Amino acid sequence: MTALLDATDSQMAMLADLVASIEAAETTLNRMQAARDGMLALAGRLAIDIAREAAHPDHGDMAIRTVAAEIGAAQHLSDRTIERRMAEASWLVERFPAVWAAQGEGRITAAHSRAIVDAGAHLDDASDRAAFAAEAVALAEAESPNRLRRLVRRLAERFQERSIVERHRDARELRRGGVKTRDEGWAELGMSGPVTLVHGVFYRLSQMAHALKEEHARVAKDARSTNGEPSDARTADDRTVDTRTIDQLRADLLADLVLTGTPTGHDTADGLLGEIRARVEITVPVLTLMGTGEADHSSSPAELDGTAPIDHATARTLAGLASGWDRVLTHPISGALLAVDRYRPSEQLRRHLRARDQRCRFPGCGIAARKCDLDHTHAASAGGATSDVNLAAFCRRHHMLKHHSPWQVAQRSGGVLEWTSPTGRTYIDRPPPQNSVVFTSAGADADVGLAPF
Repeated sequence: MTALLDATDSQMAMLADLVASIEAAETTLNRMQAARDGMLALAGRLAIDIAREAAHPDHGDMAIRTVAAEIGAAQHLSDRTIERRMAEASWLVERFPAVWAAQGEGRITAAHSRAIVDAGAHLDDASDRAAFAAEAVALAEAESPNRLRRLVRRLAERFQERSIVERHRDARELRRGGVKTRDEGWAELGMSGPVTLVHGVFYRLSQMAHALKEEHARVAKDARSTNGEPSDARTADDRTVDTRTIDQLRADLLADLVLTGTPTGHDTADGLLGEIRARVEITVPVLTLMGTGEADHSSSPAELDGTAPIDHATARTLAGLASGWDRVLTHPISGALLAVDRYRPSEQLRRHLRARDQRCRFPGCGIAARKCDLDHTHAASAGGATSDVNLAAFCRRHHMLKHHSPWQVAQRSGGVLEWTSPTGRTYIDRPPPQNSVVFTSAGADADVGLAPF
C-alpha cells in the first residue's frame, strides 16, 4: 500500500491548502517575531539613552532592569527573561541588521536567524559581519536551520581574524554549570565548558559505567558457576545482576562523585571543601509522614522548597535522617500558614517569612526564598517595624531594583504585596499557597474528606 495513493482529488486539494496555510502562518509568525525583536531592542536602547543623559554610574544596568521589569510584569514573565530577550534582540538588530531584515520580510525563519547570529557572534569587524550575513542569508533561504548551522560555522571562519586559540581562551570564561527543574520531582544538571573537558567528563563516566556493568556480570557468572548452575543462567532472585542501563549508571556515578567526593585539585590546605555538604530544604505535610507507603493517596506530596514535589519515600527518608526540622503549621481548613517552629528554636521570624513567601516576591520571579534577602517594605531607618507585616523576601536583583528604581511596593494584609511600576501600572503578588492538606465537606451531612490544597 502506498501512502496517499488512494486520496481523492478533493482530499489532495485540501492538503495543498493546508500546506499553503501553514506556510503563510509560519511566515507571519516569523515576521511578528522580528517586529517584537525590533521593539525589544528599541526598549533596550531607550534605557541606555535615559542612563546616558542622566550620567548613571552603572552605565544603564539598573535602567535596563527597570525597563525589563516593566515589560515583564505586563506580560506575566520574569524580568530576567525579558532582559535576556532584549539583549538577544539588540544583538540581532544592531549587529546583524541584514539577518533581521530578512526575517522581517519572511525570507528566513527565527531559527535561521539564531543559527546565523550564533555562528557570527565573534566577528568583531562590522564590514566582516555584513559580508558574512549576506552570504549566510542566501544559504538560509535554501537550507533548513539544522543543515544551516554547520554551513554558517564554516562560513564564519573565512571572516574570522582571530585564531581559534584566542577565541577558545575567551570562550573558557563562559564556562558554567546549572540546573533545570522538570515535573514529577525531576531535574537536569548541566555543564558547559571547553569541549575537551566536557567530553572527557562524559567519557570517564562512560568508562566507569561499562566497567561496573562488566564486573557485576562477571561476579554473577562466577556465583552461578560456584553453585553448579549454567554460567548463562538467570534467576528471579539473583541479586548480583546489575540491571541498570549505562545511562542510569552514568547518572548514579556522577551523583556519587559530586555528593561524596572531594575536589582534590581545588581543595584548600586544611581540606575545607571535603567538609561541605549539600543543603536540602523540604516541606513535608504531616499526613505524608504518617503514611505507610507509596500507595497512600490521602496525603499531598512533599516539596523541595521553592522548586518541585518529591516522592513520599524520599521525604520520609530525609525526615528520618534530619537532626532538626523546620515545621510549617497550616490551617486544616483553609491551608493558610499559621506558624513555623522548631525543636531548637532559632531565627523564628526568618523561618516564618521563608515559609510564607517561598520565593522572591517580585512579580514573575521564582528565585527560592532561601536565596533571597529579607527587606523592610517600609524602611527600618524610617521607623518600619521588623515584623512579618513589614518584611518580604526579595532576590538580590529585585532588592536592588526596589531601592534604585522608580518601582514602588506596599504590603497589604496577609502578606500581599502591591507593586507600582514606573509607568503607573499596579501588580498584586500573593504568597504562594502552602503545600498542605485541607479538609473539605460537600454538605452538612457529608463525611469529612481530604483534598490537596
